[in-house]
Amino acid sequence: MIDLTISIRDHPDAPEHVFRLVSKDGHPAAGTTLPEPVAALAAVERFGEDIFFPKPGPPKLCTQQYGGPQVAVVTGMYRGRAVHAAFSRTDGCEIARWKAMGPLLGGTAT
Repeated sequence: MIDLTISIRDHPDAPEHVFRLVSKDGHPAAGTTLPEPVAALAAVERFGEDIFFPKPGPPKLCTQQYGGPQVAVVTGMYRGRAVHAAFSRTDGCEIARWKAMGPLLGGTAT
């Protein structure tokens, strides 16, 4: 089961937009408020484990590019595990994380 709350801001001082993704048996369930829940669930199923629970490893080299002031926080439960993940677009690595979870964060996945 997946039950995630997504809080998104266009910039850190902007009003917060809050959505929810609930799934049961691999399908969006009652309580889901995302505009594209099927695409969001597909992104979470595909990338969630790696993005919500990254494995330790050597430091990553990230391009020093700025993707915009948007910020998001995802909290809740993913397959029985507590999630608290912050997203931004402050460098190449963070932009890639944002794009991977695009449908969950109000965009498209790559």
